[in-house]
Amino acid sequence: MRLGLGIAVLAILIDQLVKWAILDGLDIANRPPIEVTPFFNLVMVWNYGVSFGMLAHPGSLVPYFLIAVALVIVGVMVVWLWQCRDRVIALAIGLVIGGALGNVIDRFRFGAVADFFDVHLMGWHWPAFNIADSAIFIGVVILLWDGLIRAKPKNDKHLHN
Repeated sequence: MRLGLGIAVLAILIDQLVKWAILDGLDIANRPPIEVTPFFNLVMVWNYGVSFGMLAHPGSLVPYFLIAVALVIVGVMVVWLWQCRDRVIALAIGLVIGGALGNVIDRFRFGAVADFFDVHLMGWHWPAFNIADSAIFIGVVILLWDGLIRAKPKNDKHLHN
């Protein structure tokens, strides 16, 4: 539980510090995209919906609905974390919780999620994202890896019943 919650707090802190640095320090909302490398830009995108902008309706009740859904998911993840005895799973759950809460903070503060990392290649741009989105993605990938690929110890008492 401590590992997962510690990772969640760390993810929230890093997410909010990076958002503060980019939104306030670089004032990215009031400037054109910043080319960092030939394949990476900093841009300002306000995401009023969920992944890839789905359900985006600025000025509606959608942000409050998304906050409620995210908090329910976080609650389920905390229960899972409470029962978890595996450090890898605790780390993954902590990343998902921290990422979800980082984006919830944005929805409370701004009514939308601040996305600004723009990765692109040969004219194709991945949808803009932030640290919270990355934490969620990495946590989900670890959970999928664990469920689908990671070797599980065999429980012999079930084999010989």
